[in-house]
Amino acid sequence: MLDKASLKILLESLEKLDAGFSTLPEFDAWVPGADHVAETLATTAERLQDNYPYFHPLYAGQMLKPPHPVARLAYALAQWINPNNHALDGGRATSTMEKEAVAGIAEMFGWPEHLGHLCGGGTMANLEALWVAGQLAPGKKILASEQAHYTHGRISGVLQLPFSAVPCDARGRMDLAKLREIVARGDVGTVVASMGTTATGSVDPLWEILELREKFGFRVHADAAYGGYFGLAGNLGEAARRGFDLLHRVDSIVIDPHKHGLQPYGCGCVLFRDPGVGRLYKHDSPATYFSSREQHLGEISLECSRPGAAAAALWATQKLLPLAKGGEFARGLEACRKAALDFYQRLEKDARFMTAFPPELDIVVFAPRAASVSEASERSRKIFEAAARRNLHLAVAELPVEFFAANLGAMKRDRTRLTCLRSVLMKPEHQEWVGRIWGILGEATEECLKG
Repeated sequence: MLDKASLKILLESLEKLDAGFSTLPEFDAWVPGADHVAETLATTAERLQDNYPYFHPLYAGQMLKPPHPVARLAYALAQWINPNNHALDGGRATSTMEKEAVAGIAEMFGWPEHLGHLCGGGTMANLEALWVAGQLAPGKKILASEQAHYTHGRISGVLQLPFSAVPCDARGRMDLAKLREIVARGDVGTVVASMGTTATGSVDPLWEILELREKFGFRVHADAAYGGYFGLAGNLGEAARRGFDLLHRVDSIVIDPHKHGLQPYGCGCVLFRDPGVGRLYKHDSPATYFSSREQHLGEISLECSRPGAAAAALWATQKLLPLAKGGEFARGLEACRKAALDFYQRLEKDARFMTAFPPELDIVVFAPRAASVSEASERSRKIFEAAARRNLHLAVAELPVEFFAANLGAMKRDRTRLTCLRSVLMKPEHQEWVGRIWGILGEATEECLKG
């Protein structure tokens, strides 16, 4: 159910907010179209029904997680003021909230000292991190794995920096032997370590990347947009645990609070271990506000206008749910991983399906068995559609056949890529719903096998 009880809390909070401005003289606000707001909003609600049920446990397709009620409420509350966190004048309270919230995220990674801020999302955050990398190592190459987010190659093009994709191993992680060959040439400025790839949630072997950095001197940027919060989870596998425990040694980190951080879109965050990189942002625009001697967030950001409401939402969420191992927030992440492991084990035991590899976070990829890769790919799409007709929403992905090599058996490899099914079990409720999801998937699969 949608959280209607929150509206009462919001009204009470708005009255408290309004009381803070009670000394101002009354005025009549100009609201064009005021007589038709209700009608227009009702029409908007009807249009918004044309969506998948992203908030429901039966939605396990893309990386969509409902914001926490306190995040929704704090965002809406701040919207009544509509602060702009580009400068302290435009967002006095929310600029302080942003600094405190970002400091909480940095502390989670073991950085009591840092430079960082919020931004529109992971793409903008990665752009900023690679822009700094390019400023510090002009003209040097950016490397990311073939399974890293596609924006790294695109961003490098925007920044006019050379880019190369490093092949992956059979588990979707950066191939260290190939990486070693490339960095040994001496022209690499930054290696991007994916701490949870978008397709499979695979975690690059950060400890070995850091060892290569010691020898070859490149920067290491951790793209933890999806997986960053999992450092708080107590039930990671050994390899992933080792990687997350070493994040304090990288040069920059990107994390998306609008994914596992329970925030509305868009809320990304970029962090630098060395606060000294702030010198790269220096500008003398006459349009910048100068009413305060304190540093404006706009002075350490490529973006200018940014919503203070996003900072208020994140601050309120972290105040309610501290970023601590063993805490309530961390237990939610552990529930997501348990759901993924449960789902994976069911698939492993069922002769109708084949898996790629065990999930490192909360994403599971799998496919129906068939005589050939082409047939399995076609069957994946049919099951996807049959499940959706039963209100179970998965996703399809095109992945290298090598990811499934250990489980292909006698299947004819007539394609190099397999269209498979992908489930993102990123809601804590998924732990309790795996059985029901499994039952619906079974019904959809039987329908397709009979057809």
